[in-house]
Amino acid sequence: MTAIDTSANTTIDDIPLDKIDVSDPALYQTDDFYDYFRRLRKEDPVHYCAESPYGAYWSVTRYDDIMRVELDHATYSSAAHLGGIAIRDNPFGDRMASFIGMDQPDHTGQRKAVAPIVAPNNLRNMEATIRSRTEDVLDSLPRGETFDWVDKVSIELTTMMLATLFDFPFEDRRLLTYWSDVATTDFDAPGALVKSDEERLDVLKEMGQYIGALWRERAKGEPGFDLISMLAQDAATKNMKPMDLIANSVLLIVGGNDTTRNTMSGGLLALCDNPDQFAALRADPELIKTMVPEMIRYQSAIIHMRRTALKDTELAGKSIRKGDRVVMWYVSGNWDDEAIEAPTEFNIQRPKSRRHLAFGAGIHRCVGDRLAEQQLQILWEEILKREMRFEIMGPPERIYSNFIRGIKHLPVRIT
Repeated sequence: MTAIDTSANTTIDDIPLDKIDVSDPALYQTDDFYDYFRRLRKEDPVHYCAESPYGAYWSVTRYDDIMRVELDHATYSSAAHLGGIAIRDNPFGDRMASFIGMDQPDHTGQRKAVAPIVAPNNLRNMEATIRSRTEDVLDSLPRGETFDWVDKVSIELTTMMLATLFDFPFEDRRLLTYWSDVATTDFDAPGALVKSDEERLDVLKEMGQYIGALWRERAKGEPGFDLISMLAQDAATKNMKPMDLIANSVLLIVGGNDTTRNTMSGGLLALCDNPDQFAALRADPELIKTMVPEMIRYQSAIIHMRRTALKDTELAGKSIRKGDRVVMWYVSGNWDDEAIEAPTEFNIQRPKSRRHLAFGAGIHRCVGDRLAEQQLQILWEEILKREMRFEIMGPPERIYSNFIRGIKHLPVRIT
């Protein structure tokens, strides 16, 4: 990809529209993507990029247009064999497909197999466990010295939750984080965990062997209320191929990890960057209820989702051809001032705070959205109980990715 010239004498508004390529992971590592999408929403909201490292693609940047694509399953496909859900084509095609990489009706049966674990009754049953672990993590943090919030809090809490959902051996729980990071890493990232599809598949096959052993054991046992047992025993999933088990395990691990983990980190950063909002929260802890979805919107941990056009169609006056790659940029839709008032502001009292795209929409909306909100709400309830004060001790280290808007390290001190 030819680097975009944004030197001192050139602004983003000077760049020819046809040269804008928002697939560059560096834009998200440096947190410099906002103005590119501002311009696209204003001048070319369904934007064609003819050349990128991933091939040609359409960018859908406005909230309402993203919703049109999300909800039109007859026109826009998530199928793995057509490319899947990321701007980079799924290298395995239909040899390894999770239910998020399927269209109806196959998608529906597999999603229903795991949905009961995040049903309202079970969320209530898990609340005490989540709270107890959150209390332990917060009470174990050092006072008066710098530590990494991502490692000590965000990763630890989400990994313990994943271990519970999978009924996974607790002592090995950090494997779940490792597998999630391997599955989403960009090969060109500094310090990338893997550097090729072959290396990634080798690690995921090791994951498949570990989870497969648990699968086989639970398939023979009594019905269990964990994700592995549900997949092993439900009629829609019990006969899935080993590669599809790998794909669904990755989906559930990443889905149960990345949004919550990165919102725990990005949310703390947002509050510390906006002390008036932190003061308002301390004055009225009930604001947690609107703050949590605002944090999720503001972080937008999933940068994009991709679809493939199943037929010739038109969107916002643009002619999209069958087979075209159509990318919905959630980080743009969540900052669309035609849909969200003053979207660049972090406002924990925002009216209609749930009006965001961070969980997607339609049949592929995140199945664990309420669990993510519950974990975040409990975290902040417990922080407020302890009257904790924080100081950010250095800039966040953001990951190099155009799919996950993540924070790798966040140095913090409890004052």
